[in-house]
Amino acid sequence: MTVKKGDFIEIEFTGKVKSSGDIFDTNVKAVIEAEKLKIKEVKPFVLSVGNKMLPVGFDDDLEDKEIGKDYVVEIVPEKAFGKRDKSLVKMVPTKLFLEQNIKPERGMRLSLDGQMVKIISASAGRTLVDFNNPLSGKDVVYEYKINREVSDENEKINGLQDFLFQKRFDFEIKDGKIWFKIEKAVEPYMKMFADKFKEILGKDIEIEVIELNKKIDKDKLDL
Repeated sequence: MTVKKGDFIEIEFTGKVKSSGDIFDTNVKAVIEAEKLKIKEVKPFVLSVGNKMLPVGFDDDLEDKEIGKDYVVEIVPEKAFGKRDKSLVKMVPTKLFLEQNIKPERGMRLSLDGQMVKIISASAGRTLVDFNNPLSGKDVVYEYKINREVSDENEKINGLQDFLFQKRFDFEIKDGKIWFKIEKAVEPYMKMFADKFKEILGKDIEIEVIELNKKIDKDKLDL
């Protein structure tokens, strides 16, 4: 069978920079072991085809492909990680790094405000930082195989949780809705993605706020 837009599938893939062949992403255990890559968690990726859970050029290529076959797709920057944007190369006060006990040095890659950046140059007063995605401006190649179609509703929901939240919350499907059990602090974040769940799964989400069980440290009790 072939896959179509809206189908949920399980996929394994390896992404490479076309010009160098360097691997920038993979979830194939054999590749990770052979290349001695430092990737801790290895598992197939569950996604909904055509819903922007992959770079657009990769996502587009999935339609009409057969399950179980090996494929290769080359993607230009505009449909991969974008063109380089000169406006994203900015001067930043060096003290912002020093306050976090980081001494910026040329060529260093690090996370700044949750975004991976590259240090172009650094001085005592100012540091030139590149906020472009490291893969921007590059042609990339994906080698992939669609393992299977995913039909289980729970697995679909968990696939979306992995993608949107990078963690999983308890839930149940009841009266045609997805009821998430979350702590109060997570509620606004969960509501941000309510429309996405509706768009992809055709189900509204409801929220049940729960209290976390706090572990009592007996050593700190006055007995």
